[in-house]
Amino acid sequence: MFEKILIANRGEIALRVLRACREMGIKTVAVHSTADNEAMHVRLADEAVCIGPPPGRDSYLNKAAVISAAMITNAEAIHPGYGFLSENAEFADMVKDHGLTFIGPSPEHIRIMGDKVQAKLTAQKLGIPVVPGSDGAVKNEDDAVKVAEEIGYPVLIKATAGGGGRGMKVAASKSEIREAFKVASSEAEAAFGNGEVYMEKYLGQPRHIEIQVLGDQHGNVVHLGERDCSLQRKHQKIFEECPSPALNPKQRDDIGKIVTTALKKIGYHNAGTVEFLYEDGKFYFIEMNTRLQVEHPITEMITGLDLVREQIRVAAGLELGFSQKDVEFQGCAMECRINAEDPRTFAPSPGTITGYHAPGGRRVRVDSAMYAGSKIPPYYDSLISKLIVQGSTRNECIMRMRRALHEYVIDGIKTTIPLHQAVLDQQVIIDGNYDIRWLERFVADWVRSGSG
Repeated sequence: MFEKILIANRGEIALRVLRACREMGIKTVAVHSTADNEAMHVRLADEAVCIGPPPGRDSYLNKAAVISAAMITNAEAIHPGYGFLSENAEFADMVKDHGLTFIGPSPEHIRIMGDKVQAKLTAQKLGIPVVPGSDGAVKNEDDAVKVAEEIGYPVLIKATAGGGGRGMKVAASKSEIREAFKVASSEAEAAFGNGEVYMEKYLGQPRHIEIQVLGDQHGNVVHLGERDCSLQRKHQKIFEECPSPALNPKQRDDIGKIVTTALKKIGYHNAGTVEFLYEDGKFYFIEMNTRLQVEHPITEMITGLDLVREQIRVAAGLELGFSQKDVEFQGCAMECRINAEDPRTFAPSPGTITGYHAPGGRRVRVDSAMYAGSKIPPYYDSLISKLIVQGSTRNECIMRMRRALHEYVIDGIKTTIPLHQAVLDQQVIIDGNYDIRWLERFVADWVRSGSG
């Protein structure tokens, strides 16, 4: 087992990894920008190394600086968390080349799944159901028209190297397809330095269902059930729950077997999440995230497993400590992502936390690096906290989340807590009958009414 791990991230996920390491008796190294000198993960780590100024490109995305910090502190492995360098195959290669261990999947698997076109082709070959669409990248407007006519309107044009909704456009008719192609391609080029796009059938009212997997380097792969991530704004998740109210045990078992069988074939190891659109009883692969997910705590709550601990064990060459038959699901869990944003306009709200009180009580968990007096800098993602609750039933879970949100106090900045409170009061959420487009419709009405 490793004696020292460098955590190449910040905020709540850096603290989450640090806690797992400490419980395993592993020393930690925190890296940080000058904006995070007083951050909680920096304060609690055994060692800390400043790797640059506030902008992420000059610090947390600086591969050489991160690896240098690992070398000078004699760390043996690097945990990338999520975001930043977590799905950067070049970085994973560099870590390996310097005699260190990357706590994640192989660079090869990161590279395959990081290219949306290649990922879809790989999924098809492995027997995973996919959304009907282009066989690969669409080269020009004329080809886009041909593909759209083959699969039928509406269609979705997506960046091959995309994420977060950038480089993504919908075309509902032939008159819209050429303009949509140009806009998606130019957005992709500006955001990712790669204007390549592909096309898929646009589904009307799907849910976003993802399957959590864990694999080791000995050929064992298990799934830990699904998470429903359908509450999204501009393709960004804000609320997750598991199990999904849309699936039954047989559907869960069937898609879990398909995913684990496929990943065993390619020798996948460490944590990963296979994401699907789900509509009318059918699953359609959209992508695979080769890292820990923001929403992993709800899976931990209903399985009793520590996913970060398992990541570290697998990276150290150990076998998974359990098999598929050992995985049991207990009750329901939900996560509200608390962002430092105006709940009406979603404009970022950086600043100093002048007062802070986290909710507590039975089956309530808060993953956050905040404290009274801490500063929320303007340079990074606006996620500042994850409020997670677990209940024996879905209704109990909703009631517990309502109570926890009511207790949560974050003064000094604006947060999205009021939005979550409003969402959990809606009958469609109580009934579990929402889809990936429900939240944007609700938010528009909610803001228009002045309730926000």
